[in-house]
Amino acid sequence: MADILPIKGWRYHERFKSNLDELTSPLFDVVSEKQRLALYENPNNSIHVSVPLGENPAFNAKMVLEKWKFEKIIIQDQLPGIYVYYQYFKFPGQTKESCRKGFIAQIKAHDWDEKVVLRHENTIVKAVSDRIELLKSTEFQPSPTHGLYEDPTQLLESYMDAAIKDPIYDLEDYQGVREVLGVIQDARIIRKFLELMKDKVVILADGHHRYQSAITYRKEKKEANPSHTGNEAYNYHMMYFTNALSKDLKILPTHRLFFGIEMSEEKILEKLEGFFTVKKLNDVDEIGELILQKKWAFGLVFKDNAYKIRLIPEKMTEFGMEIPDVVKEVELMVLHYFFIEKVLGIAFQDQRFSDNIEYERNMNRCFAKVNSGEASFAVITKEVAMSQVLDVCKSGFTMPQKSTYFYPKTVSGLLFASVNEDDFKFPYQAFQP
Repeated sequence: MADILPIKGWRYHERFKSNLDELTSPLFDVVSEKQRLALYENPNNSIHVSVPLGENPAFNAKMVLEKWKFEKIIIQDQLPGIYVYYQYFKFPGQTKESCRKGFIAQIKAHDWDEKVVLRHENTIVKAVSDRIELLKSTEFQPSPTHGLYEDPTQLLESYMDAAIKDPIYDLEDYQGVREVLGVIQDARIIRKFLELMKDKVVILADGHHRYQSAITYRKEKKEANPSHTGNEAYNYHMMYFTNALSKDLKILPTHRLFFGIEMSEEKILEKLEGFFTVKKLNDVDEIGELILQKKWAFGLVFKDNAYKIRLIPEKMTEFGMEIPDVVKEVELMVLHYFFIEKVLGIAFQDQRFSDNIEYERNMNRCFAKVNSGEASFAVITKEVAMSQVLDVCKSGFTMPQKSTYFYPKTVSGLLFASVNEDDFKFPYQAFQP
């Protein structure tokens, strides 16, 4: 079902290999203001094409790319390849190193209703529009989205392990993660990747807005091309694929910060009692451990007090949304329905666009913003289980915004892909199984 091809990748010239860590950048949705300012100081950093500046950022990115190509700052590999991408990292408190294994290829930008690529969250129109304009202007993709496939046999792993022994790049990124990139250009091995993936459904883990922009771009180009065949460059999108059944695929929690909430702490606690059990905590640092083992439990942090709140199980019968049980069971669905809608009064359908809610992955930053008075209060959450992500995607429904944070994040700048027809052209039939 998933129609993939190898990529004729664009990469930084070999002369930049020793300082490539200075040219890569975080994905646009995780770049802090401080990081952003530092990265823009380097005129060759990939952030200039992934998150361009100026009144016309898409045009500025196009100008940067033309300059880079002319000066051979980036060059294109002449043979298509499957790019093997390994990330080595440690979780907090972990002594053993983990390795997330995957590969980068281009996938046809299947529309959602084709049920080939499945999503777990919806997109915001403004964010998609910005990505579409950038894609139209540059015909370039500075970073892959992240897709999951299920293969209990791990058939591709031995080929990836062999390729990563002779890497193109080996560096440490902004997260302290070791990033290693290799390439497979042997047509016989590439066929095995294409053959395995043709029967797979892909779960989109990260990059919903970028993937949606690829769908929209493909549709627009198709409508404007009376000779459309489905094999043109604009049909494809760069994606990083990892096996959802591998042991080192980790989802971290994303907490909720609330701003401008007029309701007092006392009133919130009063309303909570209709849906949750509430336990006051002596030490805010206890929250992570206390909620970890409890279903539908969250930490609620005010400036002077902290609480563990847990949904009363019988209240699940009052879940007033027509959604499958596998979706209702998700912790963040419980939080967004019973707490944010029922207690705070922010309707579920309005929450994605609410100025009252922000998303923060660092628990200590949540505490700091509440203590300083910048935020009204915070809700501390747990990670979503991988099995729940798969179940929700397969149900055809979605979870609340920022439900998953797949760690580590991929980086921009290791590999670029072009949807320009001249860059794309190659007899890809040589790779067909």
